[in-house]
Amino acid sequence: MAKILFVITASDHWTLADGTRQPAGFWAEEAIGPYQVFKEGGYEIAAATPGGVPPTADALSLTAEFNGGEEGAERMRTALHEATELAHPMRIEDVNIDDYVAVFYPGGWGPMEDLPDNAASGKLLTEWLASGKLVSLVCHGPAALLATIGPDGTSPFSGYRMTGLSNAEEKQNGLADRAKWLLQDRLVNELGADYREAEPFSAHVEFDRTLYTGQNPGSAVPLAQEVLKALS
Repeated sequence: MAKILFVITASDHWTLADGTRQPAGFWAEEAIGPYQVFKEGGYEIAAATPGGVPPTADALSLTAEFNGGEEGAERMRTALHEATELAHPMRIEDVNIDDYVAVFYPGGWGPMEDLPDNAASGKLLTEWLASGKLVSLVCHGPAALLATIGPDGTSPFSGYRMTGLSNAEEKQNGLADRAKWLLQDRLVNELGADYREAEPFSAHVEFDRTLYTGQNPGSAVPLAQEVLKALS
């Protein structure tokens, strides 16, 4: 059975400009929704994190407020508990891309902490792009693409059409004025991305060649569905 790899943040916080540690991790909806789409599509799942550290779900993403009520929150918590592959990751350095047909990076504030400068993840993404296999990232997940920028200031992802959490959405999240940097700004100014955005928190997916990206949590399942179409 073909496999899809999830690369997930190992951070449980995001350090803000004043040194405050915002509790974070991966956003459950952005991992569990695609996980279920891929599993239902007949794919096996494996996971990798920096250092092979078991990932932490952002506690906010498991609350009733972000799951349509307590019943939805309980379903999310149960689904997360049952997604045992995500709880037992390998180190990113130990990934063999030949074992997988696609890679998926869920978001959350955690990726803003440990993936933009993670050399192993940057190498993996660069090799994955060169292989012709699908690369997919959602919300804050595209922060990982910043690690593909080389010493000469260029990235193999430069010029690709993509999306990710917008400045407008980060402002609505309430942390934009306290952040060290904003994802949209760095994707455009440093990565050289052809960045596209839709209205805040509306589902929005972009795909350019083998790169598939989603803008926000509500884009995670639509993104996974597009990846599934491409794989089939």
